[in-house]
Amino acid sequence: MSLNELFRVENLPVFQNRMFSERACAVNCTKGDVVLVQNTDTGLIYNAAFNQSLMQYDEDYQNEQAHSTVFQNHLNDVKSIIERCFITKSFIEVGCGKGYFLEYMGKAGYDVIGLDPTYEGSNPKVIKKYFEPSLGLMSDGIVLRHVLEHVSDPHDFLIKIAKANGNKGYIYIEVPCLDWICEHRAWFDIFYEHVNYFRLTDFHRMFGSLIESGHVFGGQYLYIIADLASLKKPMCTEEDIFVFPSDFLSDINRIANVAKPQNNVIWGGASKGVIFALYMQRAGVNVDYVIDINPAKQGKYLGASGLKVSSPKEVLDKIKKGSDIFVMNSNYLEEIIELSNNQFNYIKVD
Repeated sequence: MSLNELFRVENLPVFQNRMFSERACAVNCTKGDVVLVQNTDTGLIYNAAFNQSLMQYDEDYQNEQAHSTVFQNHLNDVKSIIERCFITKSFIEVGCGKGYFLEYMGKAGYDVIGLDPTYEGSNPKVIKKYFEPSLGLMSDGIVLRHVLEHVSDPHDFLIKIAKANGNKGYIYIEVPCLDWICEHRAWFDIFYEHVNYFRLTDFHRMFGSLIESGHVFGGQYLYIIADLASLKKPMCTEEDIFVFPSDFLSDINRIANVAKPQNNVIWGGASKGVIFALYMQRAGVNVDYVIDINPAKQGKYLGASGLKVSSPKEVLDKIKKGSDIFVMNSNYLEEIIELSNNQFNYIKVD
């Protein structure tokens, strides 16, 4: 086995979605390096500096995006995919987070069992644990939404799921798309927490039978529905060798030059906003406010930068009309314009 280094960055917060009650704790949060490499045997791309022992998810981990109608529309797209591909109206959601998608599918008539240690609700269908074969759970359908990028050995993880499920059934997998990240030079989408970075071709090598595959959420995510019985070891060919863009970070200086001396506002206190804020601080840009519509993030602080997250109402009354707002995800642009009455200069960073 040989590894080709693609990209590296130092001292990123190990959790970009863990919120902190005190600024000092946020600034001094645990950090780690990212050294992206490609395994030339499997073709898979991952962070060679990743340390799984640092990843202890708890109730301070807040990654729920469903407060947005835009994201709710995305979940409806996922529902449609599952409806036309899954054989029965029941499945197991591994890594169900706060349970929104599980509840959403339950209202649509699905019988869903969820697994996630960060779950905070009281639904008896959710087990507050990581997936383990010893739990003895089986289903005709398995859902992995934004889980596989967090697992240190994704192929081995899939083998465990397949074996626990009797090597049968369909699996829905959704992950960020590395091709989209590189095409858009989305440097704010490289996280320590994401140990793996996938392309659609990776799943064609890992499964002999893909029922359906494609991209969702404006191309930012890729998805597959695969037959678990067809899982196999991925083998890399010359066509699978990935060339990482040499100008991946070039946009940082452009954005830093656009930023004003004051009243710089970030809209989006989730993953992209955390990394964007940190890079801007390193580039000497003063970020005054971070806005997020998720109440669980408001009043809390972002890892590494230590910036406080506020509600739209708290911030928009404090800044002048025409001030710059850096929009972390252009999928939400129209929603943000509507929420802020189209009074500002909106800068899409992707």
